[in-house]
Amino acid sequence: MASADTAPPAATAGAFHRIGFTGRASEYFGIWIVNVLLTILTLGIYSAWAKVRRNRYFYGNTVLLGRSFEYHARGLQILIGRLIVIGAVAVLNLVSILNPFLALLPAIAFLIALPWLVARGLRFSARVTSYRNVRFDFVGGPGGAFKAFILGSVIATLTLGILTPLASRWVARYVGANLRYGGKAFDTDPKLGPLFKAWLMSAGVAVAVLAVVGGFVALNFEAVVDAIAGSAIAGQMTFSIWHYVILVVYIGFFVLFGVVGLSYRAAVRNIVWSATTFDGRHRLLSDMSRGRYIWIAISNVIVTILTLGLMRPWAAVRLARYVYEHTGVTFVGDVGELFSAIEAQGSAVGAEFMDFEGFDFGF
Repeated sequence: MASADTAPPAATAGAFHRIGFTGRASEYFGIWIVNVLLTILTLGIYSAWAKVRRNRYFYGNTVLLGRSFEYHARGLQILIGRLIVIGAVAVLNLVSILNPFLALLPAIAFLIALPWLVARGLRFSARVTSYRNVRFDFVGGPGGAFKAFILGSVIATLTLGILTPLASRWVARYVGANLRYGGKAFDTDPKLGPLFKAWLMSAGVAVAVLAVVGGFVALNFEAVVDAIAGSAIAGQMTFSIWHYVILVVYIGFFVLFGVVGLSYRAAVRNIVWSATTFDGRHRLLSDMSRGRYIWIAISNVIVTILTLGLMRPWAAVRLARYVYEHTGVTFVGDVGELFSAIEAQGSAVGAEFMDFEGFDFGF
């Protein structure tokens, strides 16, 4: 793990610097196995502390200019936040059970509270994260969260995914434009053109594959129906070759949309990060390969399943290393002067952060 006192390497004006990841699967395995065992033994209560230990390890091994990030949340903070939400949901459900006329109350209350929870969760996650002893902040409100996360999702769903790029842009702008570091602002403004291009490429693959499968099923429709009907008449599920074909198609359907989702996710990350600036000058970049990202994600799942979860730490470290090492920043001007000014301002800003906000839901 990189030391917070390590002097950063010399950084020239206009230089591009990649983020590094120094974590190792063997190290993380010890943290992970303890987290799993204690979470099970405490019936899930320890999961709040498990999240803190996991994040501290990954943040502490994410390095930029020789200095690592830090995660400052405490398990009790997160646990209290979760208990408040769980308690509120339990009360609302109890009220709806006692009064049938209020059956929709939990769903309505959740939709009303969700934007607030999203904004608070993002603020908490930012404020418990620091770099060079200066904390991040998030200043977005519930209104922006409603547009980005709820309205955007509804529009994407109602248009059968066609307007997903618009929803992605709203989310990116809401999160990026409201993020702060040492009092200085980030700004994210991805263009719709590249987002729609990424969506069309991913959706095109899905449509092409589904067209091939649909054509195959149409040509052999009678054989498939006869096979299923024959098994039903026999009173048992005798697996003919067509049943195996149906099973493979069923599994392939989910794999296909998993691949499409991963492809779109990688493309959106590259587009959004590369459209993000800090303090109006310094530009971020993500240059992940969609094919490589998909391969790592899918092979991680396969290996994790085949090893009954024991290779999960290896998979998590492997994916984190690839993602972080394909992320970087191009600094403009003297980097030393930039961070000296930020650290001087950050010492005053840091006193304003509240440590008892525990609404961290992974947003």
